[in-house]
Amino acid sequence: MNKKRILVIDDEPGFTNLMVKALTEYEVCVENDSTQALATALRFKPDLVLLDMVMPVVDGGEVTAQFLANPALAKVPIVFLTAIFTKEDAASGRRIKGYPLLAKPTTATALRAVIEEKLAAGGS
Repeated sequence: MNKKRILVIDDEPGFTNLMVKALTEYEVCVENDSTQALATALRFKPDLVLLDMVMPVVDGGEVTAQFLANPALAKVPIVFLTAIFTKEDAASGRRIKGYPLLAKPTTATALRAVIEEKLAAGGS
């Protein structure tokens, strides 16, 4: 059975390294340079994207717009991982650009639950 492919886009290498270690049941690709997010996603062909909101040069909103403008990526589910909202915001169902969010720091259990929910739903 092929593992589902998760693309983690975040400018903090320490955080993305933790994601790789926490998500061993998936094939995980990391992109720490948001200016390369589109090219990496087109190469990797993710089933789901975990995306930081606040990054230098190209922020998560701009990355999302690039994905939506590209037919190969427009339907790939996105989950925002961000420190700009609280866990209470995330628990209340708050969304960014219509996409779900998890507040940093998060637990591996919460992360897996959102990933499985989004993969099962096939989108946001």
